[in-house]
Amino acid sequence: MLINSLLIVGAYLLGSISGAIVVTKLMNLTDPRTQGSGNPGATNVLRHSGKTAALLTLLIDINKAVVAVWIAILFTDNVNILAAVGLAAFLGHVYPIFFNFKGGKGVATALGILLILTWQVGVAALVTWLMVALVLRYSSLAAISAAIFSPVYMYLFTDQLAYVVMSCIITALLLWRHRSNIDKLLNGKEDKIGKK
Repeated sequence: MLINSLLIVGAYLLGSISGAIVVTKLMNLTDPRTQGSGNPGATNVLRHSGKTAALLTLLIDINKAVVAVWIAILFTDNVNILAAVGLAAFLGHVYPIFFNFKGGKGVATALGILLILTWQVGVAALVTWLMVALVLRYSSLAAISAAIFSPVYMYLFTDQLAYVVMSCIITALLLWRHRSNIDKLLNGKEDKIGKK
């Protein structure tokens, strides 16, 4: 019981490390929370700090979730605990204790969770994101589309109810975090990928 609690708390704390803030500080770039959308995520970093900083941000935000769940897998095969650890890492990114509970939207972290728990679901979500992003050129719409389909993919690729429920919760939070983007998309005001 204690080890399970520690795994969940540890996942939340690991998730609370913001790739965007760490990278921009180390590279002496402007804090992403003070520019553009104000979101400490890879897309905002890409628009204002360049491809290298955005790629590093993306890698950190994906891999912190992978590491958190991987550590949990070393201690347990209980799918309920693993789902809780994944969700905790996601919540850490979205509501980080280190940054006044104001974090990113969680797309990259969610991808990391899906990849480590059920890689087929992670790949399917990534392909969905890439297809929408390449065709329509909206990062937010790509993220929303991948999020909506993730619980469906999880249902198709696994028989674990805990993972399906976890992905539904993550999808709901992702949609909530993208509510301003949804409004901009509906009003034709959302910036396309590549626009500075």
